[in-house]
Amino acid sequence: MDNNAPTRPSRRAILQAGAATGLLFASAAPTVAREARAAQAVPRAATPLPTRPVTLRVNAEVYALSLDPRTTVLDALRHEIGLTGSKKGCDHGQCGACTVLINGRRINSCLTLAVMHEDDDITTIEGLANDEKLHPMQAAFIARDGFQCGYCTPGQICSAVGMLQEVRAGWPSHVSQDVAAPMTPLTDAEIRERMSGNICRCAAYPNIVAAIHDAAKEA
Repeated sequence: MDNNAPTRPSRRAILQAGAATGLLFASAAPTVAREARAAQAVPRAATPLPTRPVTLRVNAEVYALSLDPRTTVLDALRHEIGLTGSKKGCDHGQCGACTVLINGRRINSCLTLAVMHEDDDITTIEGLANDEKLHPMQAAFIARDGFQCGYCTPGQICSAVGMLQEVRAGWPSHVSQDVAAPMTPLTDAEIRERMSGNICRCAAYPNIVAAIHDAAKEA
């Protein structure tokens, strides 16, 4: 008998080796799956678009900017011009913290692109006062304590100013009794309905309604 001849593995050894290999792959499978899911979850970097010149007229001053065409009015105000009074709340147009006036009409600045508003008149909370004299709505909010943390207040005030202009123009609301009336009485219900797009998480709503009543009488 040739002692140098290779010995064949036993059936038991083959089965044990197969079981060990199966356990190895089984234990590695969850790790591989997790790594694959993690690789899919990593967002791909957005391809930057070329910037373009944009001229914005904000609070009666002209700003020549170079912006990504996807830049919102809110981001242009806060990050390019440095007017941080307008706040980014939900960034979905649901809370009203970013409300500004564009050509006198209130608008959620987080939902509109800056390139759409060249040559428009944009008014932010910083532009409402007349030099050192507060706007009547600003003064009313202070007198009535219409704010607590103050985060939503710039949007509340800008929205209230625009809302009063809508009332004076005869625009009805969902709760108006006579939609054909030239002037809708400014009741508490009218104010609440017309200001429903502005959320105050501190719930200063009664004082906000009172402040708007005061400003409406003074205007």
